[in-house]
Amino acid sequence: MKEETTAYLNAVYQNIRTAVQSIDDIIGKVENEELKKELAMEEDSYYALAKECEVLAKSEKIDIKDNNFIEKARLWGSINMSTMMDKSARHIAELMLLGTFMGILTCYKDQNDHGGANKEIDELIERLKEFERKNIERLLPFLKEER
Repeated sequence: MKEETTAYLNAVYQNIRTAVQSIDDIIGKVENEELKKELAMEEDSYYALAKECEVLAKSEKIDIKDNNFIEKARLWGSINMSTMMDKSARHIAELMLLGTFMGILTCYKDQNDHGGANKEIDELIERLKEFERKNIERLLPFLKEER
């Protein structure tokens, strides 16, 4: 059961860390102040969720791991290539929305694969999904920005 809990917590943590890295990689390219504030708020909340994972891991004596270097480099490259020609708020919001949708899908897959292994992780992943749903609602208006 500990192996299942470890796999589950690592999956959730890596999902959250991917969001943090995405925001870190893109926020410096954002020119729209309102979007920049939104992303900074999201980043703070993701950091808080990551901290919860770390505290839970410590209490359960689980060694959680961040995404590997190759995954980080792939994400960084993808963001930089995508924003090289278009740094509009609309485009950046679109990128963040795509990442957020992927994060939610990953939550559902992780719940299917590991759900029930640990009640605290189940609750954490539900909060993550709800937070990401709200992020979508806050990011959608930026798609109306002029190109």
